[in-house]
Amino acid sequence: FPDTDPRWKGCDSEAFLEEAWRIMDEKGYKVSNLDVTLVLQKPRISPIKDKMKDNLVRILKTDDERVNIKARTHEKVDSIGEGRALSCHAVILVDLK
Repeated sequence: FPDTDPRWKGCDSEAFLEEAWRIMDEKGYKVSNLDVTLVLQKPRISPIKDKMKDNLVRILKTDDERVNIKARTHEKVDSIGEGRALSCHAVILVDLK
């Protein structure tokens, strides 16, 4: 997704994941497992965690039990801990269909 391609300018992040899924599907792969870790001091994600998971399940056309989302704080250390930034780690395992 080059930042010089006008096709992606201003796109909702969902469009990037949909395109990645399309390419993965086209090549004959499916989601085996997705594990997401959000590292942030605030906001708390518990009120929206289920909606986030539902969106990922929908976009990736997979089953609920294949997606896991968790969060942790950075113990008030550095820009993440001070609430000025956040980090997201996503690891996906794919299998051939």
